[in-house]
Amino acid sequence: MHSNDIARLIEAALKGTRAIVRSDDGTHFEAVVISPGFAGKRPLQRHQMVYAALGARMGGEIHALSIRACTPEEWRVIEPEGATKDAGKGRAPGP
Repeated sequence: MHSNDIARLIEAALKGTRAIVRSDDGTHFEAVVISPGFAGKRPLQRHQMVYAALGARMGGEIHALSIRACTPEEWRVIEPEGATKDAGKGRAPGP
């Protein structure tokens, strides 16, 4: 599975969401998921929302997924210059 496919699945399931996904090997992925739907949710709840968006692919096509889930407001604090510098490159910004 490709990083961009995973990002599209997440974005389709969670309206108003921006997902940036990267992988070095095609089975282990890192995702930054920015969603207004995360407001008021604990980290575990946010991760569960992302896992639900990917469904049965988790543990199958997607062996492992590291998730950084935040609201747009939280992301502006983390990345004040914007989250789009790596957009479209299949790369998650940050460390």
